[in-house]
Amino acid sequence: MTFPLLTQIILACLLGGVLSICAAALILFGLPRRWITLTISFSTGLLLAMALLHLLPEALEQGLTPHEAFPILLGGILSFFTLEKIALWRHAHHGPAEEDAHAGDNVCENHTHSHHHAPAGHEGTLSILIGDGFHNLTDGLLIAAAFLADPTLGWSATLAIIAHEVPQEAGDFAILLAAGWKRSRALFWNIVSSLTAVAGGIGGYYALDAAQDWVPVIITLAASSFLYVAIADLMPRLKKEHTSIAWHTVLLIAGIAVVVFGGAHSH
Repeated sequence: MTFPLLTQIILACLLGGVLSICAAALILFGLPRRWITLTISFSTGLLLAMALLHLLPEALEQGLTPHEAFPILLGGILSFFTLEKIALWRHAHHGPAEEDAHAGDNVCENHTHSHHHAPAGHEGTLSILIGDGFHNLTDGLLIAAAFLADPTLGWSATLAIIAHEVPQEAGDFAILLAAGWKRSRALFWNIVSSLTAVAGGIGGYYALDAAQDWVPVIITLAASSFLYVAIADLMPRLKKEHTSIAWHTVLLIAGIAVVVFGGAHSH
């Protein structure tokens, strides 16, 4: 049985938000740090392959010319960099010299997942949730665009979004817990924040369905988002790893293989 397209988009947005939050919770509530580092390799391969082997080719097949697609790609990468710098897209880490507070006032010395610079007080934690809400809203829009192009592409994009959501959600948990929030409260409000992806998905479905010309543009922006996260955030961390090199290589290739063999689709 095939679900209607809108139903698939809503399910993908819900699945992406819930799974990424659950995975982040497992990371902070006891998953060995060594496993966290290894998942970065898998996520890197997944994001790179998704952007370069599926999203960009799809945008070109949907009607964009190379002279249109690549300026959009460049603009998207620069935009995500700018948004990160002004702390709207993600709360940037301020350097390895800082200590990162985790639950129980523990200090994390292993920078294998995305940390955030913890702002003080209620306004700081509120800004984190608002920023994540905006981020998740954008993810929902990207998921809708991918599904409108091809349902299989939509599910592949959802998997890639989950991969880059986990480090971000882990960082958000760290800040909320360090600010004195109870685990149940932090989990609840992160779930609420993730639901904005559903609003983005529904809005994207109706807006982009009425303006199909924008679908390849949004897909190209999704590719720029994946490339930016992989190259500017994840790969620099992998360069610092000097152990389990063989496992990192295997998982990097596995991430690419998931896209190549699991996300193939036909028109």
